[in-house]
Amino acid sequence: MCCRLLAVSFLLLLGAESARAADWRDALRQEVERIDRAAPGSLGVYVKRLDDGTVLNYGADRMWYLGSTVKVAIAITVLQQVDAGQMKLGDALVLQETDRIEAGPLVRQKVGSRITVDELLRRMLGDSDNTAANMLIRAVGEDRLNATAKAAMGERSLQRLTTLAQVRYDVYAEIHPDARKLSNDQLVRIAAAPMGAQRVEALRQALGVPRASLKARTIDEAYARYYEKQLNAATLEGYGAMLEKLVQGKLLKPASQERLFTDMKIRIFTNYRLQAGLPRSASFIHKTGTQYRRACHAGVINPQDGGAKAIVVATCAADIDEQKDAGRVFEQVGRAITRTMLAEQAAAR
Repeated sequence: MCCRLLAVSFLLLLGAESARAADWRDALRQEVERIDRAAPGSLGVYVKRLDDGTVLNYGADRMWYLGSTVKVAIAITVLQQVDAGQMKLGDALVLQETDRIEAGPLVRQKVGSRITVDELLRRMLGDSDNTAANMLIRAVGEDRLNATAKAAMGERSLQRLTTLAQVRYDVYAEIHPDARKLSNDQLVRIAAAPMGAQRVEALRQALGVPRASLKARTIDEAYARYYEKQLNAATLEGYGAMLEKLVQGKLLKPASQERLFTDMKIRIFTNYRLQAGLPRSASFIHKTGTQYRRACHAGVINPQDGGAKAIVVATCAADIDEQKDAGRVFEQVGRAITRTMLAEQAAAR
């Protein structure tokens, strides 16, 4: 009789846990669907509770352009080299002309400047500096970066990652193939022109070609063709798997993990995008990504203690005004997560 009662109690407890898991997923899915219907473009959301493994997958199995969220994978690759003794944080890298690209302050540094790996990591993640990212990719190599990212995300969850400068070349080559011959300095000057017809005209003038030779007449057309190739894109499931491995200590040694958490703003409340909708008391490591008509924000709530109580969140939006609308949409997703999963922390806010 005693054993039977224990078995019944266990089944009731298991049923209650399953009901709670279904409750948060159903409630969050309804809110995400509502947000997606009201927002322009399309929305993808991946949320996973690491304590019980329950997952919400809303368009998370399709490929999404990562933008600067890829810089977390770059940082992991660099810090793995540090952990292996093949690189030191104090090592100085020399800024080359081919590294320079907007955005971020390092694009204004003189070619030949020496910058430590330590500073480049801080600038890449803190300032989202693309020149810093290019320098670090050059230091570890694109092949190593892609191998590390695929090992963390899954072979089928990721397409080829490139430098940030290569993104510009690939997009502008959709307008005219000679764009691949531009110098980095020309790329930087072209980027000073407002996005749209003025950007296309700046590119045409830099190339010195007639308008009739342009293969794409609008910046929208050029970016649409680029996005179709799915370079620098991953599934949110895959990106979430990388974040899960990160907080569980499977990718970096403890010192490097803590270093990355710091650079991912664990002690800073940014009140931005997803975090603007989360309780102020919730620890959150995160990275944003923004490019023309694309935006992402991904991170981990409560990443401490090996991710024992962590919630992995990855969200991206496509065909949206990345400046005016994306922040509001991601904040709404953050508020939905708070209502459905973080009620206790929300009450203490």
